[in-house]
Amino acid sequence: MTTFNGNYSVYVGIDWANDKHDLCIQQANSDKRQFKVIKHSSNTVNDWIIKLHKQYKGQIAMAVELSKGPIFYALQKSKFVTIHLVNPSMLAQYRKAFSPSGAKDDPTDAELALDLMLNYPKKIKALKMENQPVRKLGYLVEQCRRLVGDRRRFSNRLINTLKQYYPKLLDWFSHCGLGMFYDFITPWPNLQKLKRAKVDTIKSLFMPIQVVL
Repeated sequence: MTTFNGNYSVYVGIDWANDKHDLCIQQANSDKRQFKVIKHSSNTVNDWIIKLHKQYKGQIAMAVELSKGPIFYALQKSKFVTIHLVNPSMLAQYRKAFSPSGAKDDPTDAELALDLMLNYPKKIKALKMENQPVRKLGYLVEQCRRLVGDRRRFSNRLINTLKQYYPKLLDWFSHCGLGMFYDFITPWPNLQKLKRAKVDTIKSLFMPIQVVL
């Protein structure tokens, strides 16, 4: 029988991943558990949370080992969801107690996260949430960092590729992040196509924009 302190109607353990999330669901005052897998998308997560709330009513306690990212933002948007953060190292040690090999099984991790929240309420405490504008700002800052990181990775891949078959382009442009660089490489992705281009067409790309007042 559930002994977790708190006015919750249902408890959920979540094992998140990039493309899916494994769930272990247990209703208050019951030992029966359901296992479910949902796809990773904000709409899917939001629809599932709303459906869960309509089914059980009341507050929902969720155990998750991540404190940032799309899944975390989706969970914290709902006032009827209380997030309990599970320390990844604690979960790993708990997993070893049941699996000496330390092998990771996604559905099992969701259930273990739920067990930790129910059995160790003093260690797996409810997360104190910021107000909605602060949470949204934190999410946007995180997404900005990701975009910057993605841009850097894509730029490095492009440079490495150009070194193999279009090295002259790297001599002509000092920065691959310039808009002019992409304007140039789009119509002329290789030296052969560039040689067939009209000189005036190439010059027009570098001419300053005339502003008419």
